[in-house]
Amino acid sequence: MPLLEVNNLKTWFPVHGGLLRRQTGNIKAVDDVSFSVGPGQTVGLVGESGSGKTTVGRTLLKLIPATSGSVVFSGREILPLPEKEFRPFRREMQMIFQDPFGSLNPRFSIAEIVSEALEIHFPQKSRAERRDRVAELLRLVGLQPEMMKRYPHEFSGGQRQRIGIARALAVEPRFIVCDEPVSALDVSVQAQIVNLLQDLQEQFGIAYLFIAHDLAVVEHISDHVLVMHHGKIVESAPADAIYNDPQADYTKSLLAAIPQLA
Repeated sequence: MPLLEVNNLKTWFPVHGGLLRRQTGNIKAVDDVSFSVGPGQTVGLVGESGSGKTTVGRTLLKLIPATSGSVVFSGREILPLPEKEFRPFRREMQMIFQDPFGSLNPRFSIAEIVSEALEIHFPQKSRAERRDRVAELLRLVGLQPEMMKRYPHEFSGGQRQRIGIARALAVEPRFIVCDEPVSALDVSVQAQIVNLLQDLQEQFGIAYLFIAHDLAVVEHISDHVLVMHHGKIVESAPADAIYNDPQADYTKSLLAAIPQLA
């Protein structure tokens, strides 16, 4: 049974115009999208900027309201749930954000950033227990526990993304939306972060929706790849098939854009 099942998902944003600011149409950011993610599986979601892929990820986590459709997580339909009933699912469904600079509060220490979700979802834990958990999480993502006293500006982009990964792992999720987690990083650092995500998946059995605009980035991490264009899935296939025998013209154009070594 899939861990996550998405059926006919639509997320439309109204367009207003005229003196009275009446609705004149809709931006169909996500338009009738369906797919599933199995336990421990990585599904890559690829498309150009503006294709709607980030909106998919945010809609799944109810950070943006869906217009229509169905999202079933662990056998439960989650879109209609009020926030109080959805809160337990927030622990199981986390997100790693694209911007490692803007996604961390500069006023908070790393200990505060990583432990914030622990305070919300595990209020029974003592301060010492939360501190020990932060230290453990930093070790998991390749950082030294003593770094928890520092602030985001003291870290490189790659280190900040590791902190973002630690924050997502804090509440032991089963599913993580990785929203272009390496696009803001140097190429040499990108591979390190992708390898870290694969290691964590192997260790904890986490499922990923891995969002990227570059097919080359998702090639080695994804079991299945979805290609998105103008709010729709134009191709869905196992990763090997996407790279060896693409069917959609748009997929072929994305593959052609991958730089080749001379």
